[in-house]
Amino acid sequence: MTSAAAAPTKSILHVAGFSTCGFYQRCASVVASLSLLFPNKLELVKHEFPSRDEYRNWLINGHFRDSVQTNTGNLRASNHASSPFCWLASGTEREAESVTEFIGGHDDTLDWCRRFAAPTASAKDDDASIPSMVPDGHTPDHPYEYDLVIIGGGSGGLAASKEAASFGARVAVLDYVKPSPAGSTWGLGGTCVNVGCIPKKLMHYSAVLNANRKLDAPHFGVGVSSSQFEEWMGMSQDVQDDNGNGSGGEMHNWELLKTNVQNHIRGLNFKYRVDLREKNVTYLNMLGKFVDKNTIETMDKKGNRGTITSSRFLIAVGGRPTPLDCEGGELAISSDDIFSLNHDPGKVLCVGASYISLECAGFLRGIGKDVTVAVRSILLRGFDRECADMIGDYMKSEGVKFKEEVLPTKMVKTDGGKIAVTFSNGDQEEFDTVLAAIGRTGDTEKLGLENVGVSVNSKNSKISAKLEQSSVPNIYVIGDVMDGCPELTPVAIHAGRMLSRRLFGSSPSSIMDYRNICTTVFTPIEYGTVGYSEEDAKKEFGEDAVEVYHKYFIPLEWSLSHSRSEHQGFCKAIVDKTARNVLGLHYLGPNAGEVMQGFGTAMKLGCKFEDIIETVGIHPTTAEEFTTLSITKESGADAKASGC
Repeated sequence: MTSAAAAPTKSILHVAGFSTCGFYQRCASVVASLSLLFPNKLELVKHEFPSRDEYRNWLINGHFRDSVQTNTGNLRASNHASSPFCWLASGTEREAESVTEFIGGHDDTLDWCRRFAAPTASAKDDDASIPSMVPDGHTPDHPYEYDLVIIGGGSGGLAASKEAASFGARVAVLDYVKPSPAGSTWGLGGTCVNVGCIPKKLMHYSAVLNANRKLDAPHFGVGVSSSQFEEWMGMSQDVQDDNGNGSGGEMHNWELLKTNVQNHIRGLNFKYRVDLREKNVTYLNMLGKFVDKNTIETMDKKGNRGTITSSRFLIAVGGRPTPLDCEGGELAISSDDIFSLNHDPGKVLCVGASYISLECAGFLRGIGKDVTVAVRSILLRGFDRECADMIGDYMKSEGVKFKEEVLPTKMVKTDGGKIAVTFSNGDQEEFDTVLAAIGRTGDTEKLGLENVGVSVNSKNSKISAKLEQSSVPNIYVIGDVMDGCPELTPVAIHAGRMLSRRLFGSSPSSIMDYRNICTTVFTPIEYGTVGYSEEDAKKEFGEDAVEVYHKYFIPLEWSLSHSRSEHQGFCKAIVDKTARNVLGLHYLGPNAGEVMQGFGTAMKLGCKFEDIIETVGIHPTTAEEFTTLSITKESGADAKASGC
């Protein structure tokens, strides 16, 4: 005879501390997040004191910690004097008699949270371990045509479709590219493949090659004849163009670059269609608009309409560039157009301080174009300020011109085919091309979301969601169109796969972690980052709780070129002073994406600063500079590297 399974016991976790303590706030935030995911297994009770003195008076002078030690037998409790003080109890009152287990402080509590959230053998059969998503009504015997219809054939949507199909789900993908205001269209694959990451990186690499040709190759003896060597009297020089300014524009062919990039993209478009067919995913080149929560109206390129029904829907339409709101704003192109531009861009104005604007400005200047960037406020809002300012300085030294604290107020097409731009400070200037990169808006306007009641942020047209589930339970969202989601292709891909595993696979607790995600900005000096910026870390944990280790260095491959060696690479680590956990890493220099990727894994595993500096570096590389960090900003010591 077997007894019935006992109901799962809810853990009541008490977190006490003072309001301005970053460690207390972080602990409470982590526990609060877990309690939302596992409401049947965990409850948070906060005890927040207005000041450090009031907290210590209660904990120490009030003998609460001594009482906890007496009740639990844990000697650590009576010696604990810092914030927070965390314990498990049988109730929600702040009574030492109800304490069942003393956990400890910040690090001990986060370790407890990791163990709590870690999957166990018994958890697979425990309904309480399933994340707290709202039931969406899906059943295996539903009456609809599909189990899942995905609206949007970008990286995230395609990844989610193939993952769901691998579990036997009947899946369809709707993808239809609405032309940009300038008339640009593209194929299957979404922003990243067609008008984002892929063409951007290829054109950035074109600029890198041009810089290598001018600034590096002659100093390494490449392309230098014996007669030239004698003419230079044994001293190497940068390659100069016909105008003597070293921009190298006359050595670059825009049409050839554009054609090769577009040919590569078309090959990827074809592969994606083949891949969907092989994975048993139905591809429909159609627009979709919700009629009700289980029905969408479709329309193909000829205007033919129909309907499709599905048990579940996933919106993965991404975003589109926000247009300029000024007279003549329609004369500007965007990142939707620049990579397939059928004429040389010539003299270019990039409007905006976003990473898209700076990346485009960077590669255009790198292939020899005359480039100006109009900036309303600060560069790279949301990124580390110190690093953003260094990027701006580097770009200025490379010949990119910045018009600061201005925006275009009027644009007019001249008789000569140029665009005359009037700025908010009264300045006027003519350009061949104006590229707007002031932000992106969710591409949701024509989805009919109002017909089903999906909540949308009116400021950016993006969809609000919890665990990728919208306000309508059977309608999900991933990627750039999800409000608050990092606008990064790998994020959409990973979130799509994990959502499909949660909905159709055997991983009901497969939750996307949106923290500690690596990214790289492909500006002329590349910038790789993961975790907190210095400003955000100090705001979150307190100025006195954060240590910043930093270092300037000259990459070895720059050392033979005088022009290169005028610049420096840079790296810094943001560290929790007490726990020594790495909160953020930042790098400026060559191959930033390759450098940062491995550190992203270390951050995800909760590495401490000592884990990095005790790692033996690969020599000579720029990545090893992180393993030699020793100088703190607080010390005021010179952070320039010296020696090998």
